[in-house]
Amino acid sequence: MRQIINLNSTWNFTKDAPEVENRQFEEINLPHSWNAIDGQDGGNDYYRGTAYYEKSLLKADFPKADRYYLEIKGANSSADVILNGKALAHHDGGYSTWRVDITDSLEDKNALVIAVDNAPNETVYPQMADFTFYGGLYRDVNLIAVNNTHFDLDYYGGSGIKITPNIVGKDAKVEIEVYTTELSEEDDIIYTITDAEDKVVCECSSKEKAWTAKIENVTLWHGRKNPYLYTAYAKIQRNGVDLDNVSSRFGCRSYEIDPERGFILNGEEYPLRGVSRHQDRWGIGNALRPCHHKEDIELICEVGATTIRLAHYQHDQYFYDLCDEYGQIVWAEIPYISKHLPGGRENTISQMKELITQNYNHPSIVVWGLSNEIGIGGSDEDLLENHRILNDMCHEMDKTRKTTIAAVSMCKIDDPYLQIPDVVSYNHYFGWYGGDTSMNGPWFDKFHATHPNIPIGCSEYGCEALNWHNSDPRQGDYTEEYQAYYHEELIKQLFSRKYLWATHVWNMFDFGADARAEGGENGQNHKGLITFDRSYKKDAFYAYKAWLSDEPFVHICSKRYVDRVEDVTKVTVYSNQPTVELFANGVSLGVKEAEDHFFRFEVENVGETHLVAVSGELKDEADIKKVDTFNEEYRLVEKGAILNWFDVVERDGYLSLNSKMNEILSTFRGKLIVGKIFMKMMPKKKGGGKPSAMGFELSDDMMQMMGGFTLLRLTSMLGMMNISFTKEQLLDLNKKLVKIKKKSK
Repeated sequence: MRQIINLNSTWNFTKDAPEVENRQFEEINLPHSWNAIDGQDGGNDYYRGTAYYEKSLLKADFPKADRYYLEIKGANSSADVILNGKALAHHDGGYSTWRVDITDSLEDKNALVIAVDNAPNETVYPQMADFTFYGGLYRDVNLIAVNNTHFDLDYYGGSGIKITPNIVGKDAKVEIEVYTTELSEEDDIIYTITDAEDKVVCECSSKEKAWTAKIENVTLWHGRKNPYLYTAYAKIQRNGVDLDNVSSRFGCRSYEIDPERGFILNGEEYPLRGVSRHQDRWGIGNALRPCHHKEDIELICEVGATTIRLAHYQHDQYFYDLCDEYGQIVWAEIPYISKHLPGGRENTISQMKELITQNYNHPSIVVWGLSNEIGIGGSDEDLLENHRILNDMCHEMDKTRKTTIAAVSMCKIDDPYLQIPDVVSYNHYFGWYGGDTSMNGPWFDKFHATHPNIPIGCSEYGCEALNWHNSDPRQGDYTEEYQAYYHEELIKQLFSRKYLWATHVWNMFDFGADARAEGGENGQNHKGLITFDRSYKKDAFYAYKAWLSDEPFVHICSKRYVDRVEDVTKVTVYSNQPTVELFANGVSLGVKEAEDHFFRFEVENVGETHLVAVSGELKDEADIKKVDTFNEEYRLVEKGAILNWFDVVERDGYLSLNSKMNEILSTFRGKLIVGKIFMKMMPKKKGGGKPSAMGFELSDDMMQMMGGFTLLRLTSMLGMMNISFTKEQLLDLNKKLVKIKKKSK
């Protein structure tokens, strides 16, 4: 019988190549990433190159077996296995399981080296994306000892057992296929299915590598309502002796994705409203332990999510297992992202084969993601052909699931690559990267009207928030208050549109993006509903909990915003209860109802005030304090910015650098003043046609989105086009604008 020996302990780690004299080693245990710190501190200068993991193995310590496989569950992003100086295998793709048969190269004493490389190249995805590509052996490494006759260990990291349930009335027909190595005529395969209580449901002894079982009165896997799991076992026997065994849990369920009704699970409309997840953590990068995965799934369930987009790569098998157990509906994808690599087609194919082969049995997974934002600059024939190949391969390997893509705002809705997958989602940031929050819902209505037969969803939306605060939050200020406002608006727009097959907040957790320098804390994307270290749930977390969770609660927003200058301050309470009463220093400010779950109160701000929100037995508390001047510790001062928005002189009723572009362009004089800027941004194409900016054709939708930027924010973004402004130029521009009255609405 097979035995699995974990090899995580006691490795020597070095970035020094073997030929370097006096190499310096660090003793480490796996999982491990060498970018756990420098991949999260900003500067886009984290080490990307080759590093070496070395370990001594004594064959005498191995269990007796015919064959020995080295199993590597995650080495980012390419790796070579060298045993006793002999190169045995190379693997490209940093997020999947792969194995190497090391039997024939074993000696009594063995020197194992795994060289891992996350250096930039043009053939292995990902190469351009808004997250850190942590290098390392960041998941388990195992030794698998097996008989010569065993369930397959060589095909794309798979388990050797494939389970396909089909619902037939009240029963389930379960097709089980196994893949074997050196199976002989005298061998039998013993199949067994057990229920969630480990009771045998059905079993069979066969010479065949496929068996169709029937589960009568099947209990359906029904998402969070009832994530019921069966287990299938397969065992190879020869003359009554067990040679090898495998097992896998599975769920019996059916689903549809309808362009009008959204997601339908087991014949019941089941709205998919949830989050996206990156797998990294503060101080450890991708080298997560089981306790970290468990905490993540519990937090995602606490917010009330019914779906998770596992972006932008294959996640740990343990996390897919947790999604099965907790009833999450999953979008699984490969890191074919942002930049199409003409030399990367084979890598997209191999990573997709690994993703499907290794994850086929998970009932939580309903769609395979072909790519993310890959059409950001438009689609050419090579990109289209790559998608057709992947799409056809997914349907050939898995006839039970659908395919999808995550397009980006810049992708025109008539782009041919949108016609390739079964369903489509879009990444939109109207209200953060330009545009207004109000643009989100109407954009989806337009797509739905144009393509009524294509199921459409929202695969990313969000905005960044840190510990900055303001009573008058605005787009781009990184305050917790603006993030809360943004998500309030998006919840109401997206959740009210039944036809959206799925919506995924970007992101559940802040995550490492070493190239970022935003919000006052470099090296991170701060769009999470929870901080990178999982220690603080931002107010927006509770906005979703109010809409999605049945767990009773009340939450007072802006707890970290204590010092306030206004005489009367607004206080928002989130709750999934029908009424909330707010007390200020023991005095009731009234009982309120709120159909949108967002309860608004006005509180007289005098001295120190202790707030208590109450609903039945539930309560939450906060404190505010009246101050004469704004507490500057609450305000982000952008390092390196020529001007911050609060440095701009404004006049009531007049334009300024803090005015949005659509406000300025609605006035004749404003249009003239910024005309020169626009000429630099949007050179006309030769021979006519629509103008372009930053390499993108400026469609009407794009122009509308850009109109949502303030002029100051837009000028700061022009640095990407090597267009810069001095402080004096901006102040002079503001002097002209504050003389122009805003156009009355």
